Amino acid sequence: MSLNTTRLVVTADNEGGWDYGTLRGPYSAFHIANGAKYCVYNNRLMPVSQKVSREEGYWTLKQKAGLFDTGERPIQISGPDAEKLCNKVFTRNVSNLKPWRAGYALLTYPNGNILCDGVLLRLAPDTFWYVQADGPVYSWLIAHAQGLDVEVSDPNSWVSQVQGPASLDVLNNLIEGGLPADFKYFSVRRARVRGQDIIVSRTGWTNEAGFEFYTLPNEPNYDGAALWNAVLEAGKPFGLDVAGLDSMEIRRIEGGILNNGSDMDDTMTPFEAGLGAFVDLSKDDFIGKAALASAKKESRLIGLISDGGEPVREGPVTIDGKRIGFVTAAAFSPFLNAGIAIVRLDQPHADGTKVEVLSRDHKTHSAVLAQLPLYDKEKKIPRGLVVDIPERTSGADKKPAKSRKPEAAHS
Repeated sequence: MSLNTTRLVVTADNEGGWDYGTLRGPYSAFHIANGAKYCVYNNRLMPVSQKVSREEGYWTLKQKAGLFDTGERPIQISGPDAEKLCNKVFTRNVSNLKPWRAGYALLTYPNGNILCDGVLLRLAPDTFWYVQADGPVYSWLIAHAQGLDVEVSDPNSWVSQVQGPASLDVLNNLIEGGLPADFKYFSVRRARVRGQDIIVSRTGWTNEAGFEFYTLPNEPNYDGAALWNAVLEAGKPFGLDVAGLDSMEIRRIEGGILNNGSDMDDTMTPFEAGLGAFVDLSKDDFIGKAALASAKKESRLIGLISDGGEPVREGPVTIDGKRIGFVTAAAFSPFLNAGIAIVRLDQPHADGTKVEVLSRDHKTHSAVLAQLPLYDKEKKIPRGLVVDIPERTSGADKKPAKSRKPEAAHS
């Protein structure tokens, strides 16, 4: 078969011409100077690569802290019927989400298939931010808000992440007054950095400890460039470095974090994507509930590990030459010293099933299916219950991660 081992990226050129339909973030000047290449995500330019290499950025993320400028788009839902709208469109019970907490949330079509995913922040009893993945969420919310006393608006916020074992040390050094009290996993707080207001949440896209920070450009004290520089300065004592999505991609595959539109899409239900835990069929009616109640509950997504190097994205996965699925995301894991992937199966197969996978060397290699996440199965690392800092070795010399108990303030 014909292999597609190339990709398309966006770069900055000092020339005139077509330049419409995409948004540059507040840190664009830094990224251009840093040699970034971009993808388009939510019509926003998101750096997929930076000056630091993919592997160097990965090790910074695993051992210290990485700074990532990401393309999620916050949408504000506010007013007396904000909770009612949220319960109408999201598959989870939003009434259980307390102010200044966040939770993973899915939207589905009436047929039960996935529209989009993201993180829902509750900033007040009547105010939510939905920090969405790439998808048509804004128009969907506007359409379903008709007849309700609610306003759907764009706060024009830009989202970035600091991830890695030193990330909460960076946060403690960054915000006025230090790390917020009781800042647990999926907590949300309003904070100040050198006089300007931001929102922070203890969330991320890596399954490492970390936080995300959200600009508030409508506040009079907003200064995007100053905020970015403040994060860099706060992280310097802890080895913080700016990395691109390519480095984050390796870790999110290891951690079993899905990308909407590729790992899962509008041909799949949340159950088929292994996300049934986020569907509450006991709550009042929501869009897609009737279809989901009768849908098959087995997952068709699973991980893969191969000693044959990085698999080809969209390449076939076979058993004795017969296709059983395809690769939706792939990388080489320096920590596992193996090729890794997320696989969409035609039919469910068990953990440990031996398969073959097409790799970037244009050859088919042996592999094994593995449940996601590929390690840290109980997700103790992002919850701050353990801090694993692996030594940078490879092959037969690879040593196990060193573990230490997190500081009480970071748990």
